[in-house]
Amino acid sequence: MTKAMVPADPNYRDRVTAGFARQQAMQTLHIELVRVEPGEVELAFPYDPLLTQQHGFIHGGILSTALDSACGYAAFSLMSVDASVLTVEFKVNLLAPARGDRFQVIGRVVKPGRTITVCQGEAFAYVDTQSKLIATMTATLMAVFDRKDVQE
Repeated sequence: MTKAMVPADPNYRDRVTAGFARQQAMQTLHIELVRVEPGEVELAFPYDPLLTQQHGFIHGGILSTALDSACGYAAFSLMSVDASVLTVEFKVNLLAPARGDRFQVIGRVVKPGRTITVCQGEAFAYVDTQSKLIATMTATLMAVFDRKDVQE
């Protein structure tokens, strides 16, 4: 059984939502914040031909961007009120062509920490009600304190 994740800030949903809303990249890509729980964030976006590579699949860079954001905000949901979050590293496995009507991206905290948090991400493509796992991510995120150039 997995231990429940406990946010350090009772207002974590508001902080995650506000931070996500300031991400111009997510707005540009039409990626929406769907769900926020302690240590878990879900994003979604529709198929858009402007986000594809030469074969008409959603570009791997777009999937990586969405997965990074989902993992980052999953980690941020557990951080203290005085923390900001930055990605330290990530690895993406592109498992299948990103072909679908819509896409779901979930980031989950695997190991929270005061400074370093490790997350897993999964991206799914949907055609009607059928889903397919198309990409995974392992990400390491860092809590940042007292930096005026990095604030949530």
